[in-house]
Amino acid sequence: MKAKILELLREKKDRVAAGAPESEAYVSGQELCEQFGVSRTAVWKAIGQLKKEGYVIEAVQNRGYRLLDQTEEVYNQADIQSRLKTKWVAHPLQFFDSIDSTNIRAKLEAEQGAESGLLVVSDMQSAGRGRRGRGWESPAGINIYYTLMLKPDFSSDCAPMLTLVMALAVAKGIRQTLRRDSEEAAAKVGIKWPNDIVVDGKKVCGILTEMSMEQGYIQHIVIGVGINVRKQEFPEEIRDRAAAIDEQCGFRISRSQLIADIMEAFEEDYEIFLRTHDLKGLRASYAELLVNQDREVCVLDPKGEYRGIARGINDQGELLVERPDGTVEEVYAGEVSVRGIYGYV
Repeated sequence: MKAKILELLREKKDRVAAGAPESEAYVSGQELCEQFGVSRTAVWKAIGQLKKEGYVIEAVQNRGYRLLDQTEEVYNQADIQSRLKTKWVAHPLQFFDSIDSTNIRAKLEAEQGAESGLLVVSDMQSAGRGRRGRGWESPAGINIYYTLMLKPDFSSDCAPMLTLVMALAVAKGIRQTLRRDSEEAAAKVGIKWPNDIVVDGKKVCGILTEMSMEQGYIQHIVIGVGINVRKQEFPEEIRDRAAAIDEQCGFRISRSQLIADIMEAFEEDYEIFLRTHDLKGLRASYAELLVNQDREVCVLDPKGEYRGIARGINDQGELLVERPDGTVEEVYAGEVSVRGIYGYV
């Protein structure tokens, strides 16, 4: 109920911000009782809990409650749920202040019968992992760590493409969140093929997809995502190419809102993906955000390094690279890496 009350209070607040009369910012206690089928005492307790969590809620006699601006971020399950607009993605949602790994938890829940669409979010991880088993620094209070669990009914050959579907959703979600404050900042967001999300040329996100199979069938897929949000110190080996969203844009964003925006984008794009079980319906959207698009890149192939012009992706998510002689190579992410000629992107 807390999330629903919060959602209603936020809707009223946004309506006033958009030009509605100040009186419309309030929700009466009676209205909350009738809408949620609970007593006034239950409403009062829920409002009290929200205040304890950090929300600034004003109560005015004969008018009701209204949500005011707050200086400190509130980041918890109710805050994320109050912003979600999805039909099935992120339902259910689990939130933890601290956990070993959201991927580990999501896999455990999948094995115990959780439904496709489960989202596991944690403010901190003690055993986060990146690519090739590397450790992923996951401190509290500054970043986003989440895992989405899916139980798809398609061939395992399709699974690697989901990393690109998520990358596209993350880029779209960051753009949508930033757009509320600055169109200029939103325009800085892009994708470095295949799934590095960049803001103003620096990486802000890592994605790790893992699949469980049995007798040739996919049991579940978990897509783990870590997003650098607040300004922070990075290890020396990645300092030249890693950054945080706030740092790159110059203002703070809501982590809860960003998760909600990403989930909405993913739900829409995943349903497009399911129509053909490939990236045919998403190629144009991906190309719009691809920072390598129509730019010279260096392909670091074990068989021999070469240069060419990136021409977007094919239906399977491979990068199309046009060589100087006009031939087009289909570059598979698992075999090679791609760098920009003048730096990381």
